[in-house]
This record gives sequence, structure tokens and C-alpha cells, in this order.
Amino acid sequence: MGIQINSIAIIEDDSKIRQYLAEEIQLHIDVTEIRLFSNAEEALKTLTREPADIVLFDVQLPGMNGIECMRRLKIIHPKMQCMVLTVYDKPDTVFEALKAGAISYLLKSTPSQKIVEAIEDVYHGGSPISSQIARKVIETFAMKEKTNDYFQELSRREQEVLEQLAKGFRYQEIGDKLFVSIETVRTHIRNIYEKLQVNSRVDALKKTGFL
Repeated sequence: MGIQINSIAIIEDDSKIRQYLAEEIQLHIDVTEIRLFSNAEEALKTLTREPADIVLFDVQLPGMNGIECMRRLKIIHPKMQCMVLTVYDKPDTVFEALKAGAISYLLKSTPSQKIVEAIEDVYHGGSPISSQIARKVIETFAMKEKTNDYFQELSRREQEVLEQLAKGFRYQEIGDKLFVSIETVRTHIRNIYEKLQVNSRVDALKKTGFL
């Protein structure tokens, strides 16, 4: 126990996860107080009055989500250190959390020892991010660097479909990956062709900068 933290808050609607995290933190970190919340509304109300040094946010919560709760708290307490601990690994969710004020983004699959180390890292000024998340963020930036304004004008879902086309996947495979029907994929592709004013996959990929 090399550090001493005054207060840590955990906002997590799963009682087992919430309790387990609290026990692990208590066991490995010298912390005066751990506050537990099962929803964002209760956390926002309490932490607005009495801020914690470090707060762990789940993203998906009943009612207000964790990112919105974080955004509101950071406006009131800009020095509060906010960490995300979630199952959501989509780059869009990561970017939203970072814009809201997250200094760290971890997946719930992270071993408890690594979560404890991440809290210590945050306390010392670090910004720990799960390696899987870092890779996805880098891939997203690389994809945006390669593409152009035509690509940016497509909806997020159309961009995802086109990215899968660029990787050589067939319609059915794209549907499986994005959890939509093959008909939905075809509809997105028709819309992409119409927006780009092209008639083929190759032309669409050329126009958006993939080829």
C-alpha cells in the first residue's frame, strides 16, 4: 500500500461487481472511504455535494448513463479523476467518454490486479487504457486518416458497412459482424452508392479513399 487516497467512488449497477471492486480496492489500496452507487442519479446528487478523488463509472446504467453522469460531474468538479470500467469497446463510446472527461478506459475483463494498478496510475497522473481499446482507437484514427470527405459524409453505420467491404467481407459476413440482416446490409450499400453517386464496390472504395 504505497499510496493513500482519501475517497474512491464506484458507480456500477451490478451489486456483485460493485462489491467485488470495493473489496479489491480496500485490500490493495490505502483508501479512507469507498462510496458505492447503483445508479448515476444518486451518484450525481451525492458527488456534486461531496466529490471523490477518483470515480469508476460503468457506461450502461439504469436511467442516466455513466458518460452523461461523468460529463456533468466534471463541469462541477474539473479536478475529479474519472475512470471508465465497462464491457463497451466501440471507438465511438470511448471517444464520448474521453470527451466527457474520462482519464482512463478499462474493460471489465481486466484482471482486478490491473484495475488496482490503473487506479494507482491515475492517482499518479497516468491515463491507463486497456490494450484492446488502445488498438481500436488507433485503427479508427488510421481509418479516418486514409479516408476523405466523401467517407465522412456517410452515416456511422454506412461507414461501418463500407469499412467491412474494404476488408473484403461478403454481405452475409458483414451482417453477422454488425448483427443485422443481409437485407439491411443491402439497403445500407444502396444508400452508400446513391450518396456517393457510384455503381460498384470498387468505385465506392476509390471515392472514399480506401483504394
